[in-house]
Amino acid sequence: MRARRCAGVCAWVAVLSAVLVPGPPRPERPASPVAPVAVAVAAAGPGREPGPAVPAVARFWPVGSRPAVLRGWEPPSTPYGPGHRGVDLAAPAGAPVRAVAAGRVSFARRVAGRGVVSLELTGTGDPPLRTTYEPVRASVRKGDEITAGEPLGTVEPSGTHCSACLHWGALRGDVYLDPLALLPPWLLGTGPSRLLPVLGVPLPAEPRP
Repeated sequence: MRARRCAGVCAWVAVLSAVLVPGPPRPERPASPVAPVAVAVAAAGPGREPGPAVPAVARFWPVGSRPAVLRGWEPPSTPYGPGHRGVDLAAPAGAPVRAVAAGRVSFARRVAGRGVVSLELTGTGDPPLRTTYEPVRASVRKGDEITAGEPLGTVEPSGTHCSACLHWGALRGDVYLDPLALLPPWLLGTGPSRLLPVLGVPLPAEPRP
C-alpha cells in the first residue's frame, strides 16, 4: 500500500516538474514573409488598400474654376470589379478642357465613339502620373508638350457616361488613383483667399466715405 502511494506521489511530482521547470530554449522560427502582407491587406479591407502617394501637382481644374463633382472616385475592390475610376465634373458641351499640370500628350484618339486625351505629367516619377479626360474634342496630338492650363480641347456632348460632364481620371502605371488628390488645398478651398495681418506692419487705413 505504501509503495503504491509513493508511486502516485512520484508521478505527480514528475508532472509538476515538467510544467513548472523550464526546459532548454527552443530555436526561434523565422517569421513568414507572407504574414505581414496578408495582415496589411486584411487591415486595409477590400477596396481600401493603400495606394501610391499622389503629389498635389495640379495648378488648374480641368474645367471651370471649381466645378461641381457630380460623381466621386469609387475604387474597385478588385482590378476588374465595379467602381468609378475617376470623377465626373459638371461641364457643358463646348467648355474648354485644360491640362491640370505640365506634361506630354501620350494619347489623343477616339475610343468607343468618345474622344479621349491622356497626359503624362512632368516630374512625377517613373512611371509618371497620367491624367485622362473624356469626352473631349481634342485640339492636341500625341507627343505635344503641354504647359499647365493649356487647352487640350473642348467637352463633347455625350450621353453614354454622363450628360454635361467631363470624366477626369488619374493613373500611375495601371493603378487608378483619385484625381482630386492632385489638387492642392488652395484649389480645393471653398472661400476666397484672405490676407492676414503681419506682426509689426500696420493695416492700411480704410477709405473715408
